[in-house]
Amino acid sequence: MKRLFTSLAWIGVVVSLALVNPAWAQEKGLLFYGAQLEEFEYRLGDQDDDFLAWNGDAFVGTDEMKLRWLGEGEYDLDKDDFETLENWLVLQVPISTFFDVKGGVRLDTPKDADRWYGVVGLAGLAPQWFEIDADLFISETGDTSARLDVEYELLLTNYLILTPSVEINAAFSDDREIGVGSGISDMEAGVRLSYDLIDRTFSPYLGFVYERKFGQTEDFAEAEGDDIDGWRLVIGTRLMF
Repeated sequence: MKRLFTSLAWIGVVVSLALVNPAWAQEKGLLFYGAQLEEFEYRLGDQDDDFLAWNGDAFVGTDEMKLRWLGEGEYDLDKDDFETLENWLVLQVPISTFFDVKGGVRLDTPKDADRWYGVVGLAGLAPQWFEIDADLFISETGDTSARLDVEYELLLTNYLILTPSVEINAAFSDDREIGVGSGISDMEAGVRLSYDLIDRTFSPYLGFVYERKFGQTEDFAEAEGDDIDGWRLVIGTRLMF
């Protein structure tokens, strides 16, 4: 619970700085800032398990280079423990009109062993306006893994938006200590229906998420008595500053 409060406190600090101290990152010459919680939601699982999940980021920089913090996590309210907890710090620079390249570090501090990673990735808009994030990670133990995150916003009206998304993780070697096996390790697919109450600043949503582990990662999870898949109802809001 202490780490949950710490993570939420960091989110609060980022948001507060953006709101009450524009000099921190407000436009000065060519300096810009931004902060958002893309997902902040309660998840109710098909086994009546309860989770709190979030996915947010903040940046400060110029058109040529930005410093970004990215954080996401899932907290098991029944077990009072983290399922996942990630914090990233990366530099991001454009390489074309629609794509940026990024590089930096990532720290995972979930219920298993902590892990540091080096990160290099690509983020931007693919044809047909699909939002793409593709990242390669090298851990402190020398293990390599990758992640692909794809999202699409379908405007049903000017205010009502349907957002399907999928995230796929793959590992190129085993890391038994954190329960990850080589190959495609897990995926999360979801769909959220949001309504923009205050422009894009405050958008409550309702949706569903499906999570599944594969291969050796599935075997590791079963050996630990963990679930390998499950559906979850999600209720949350998107916040942008």
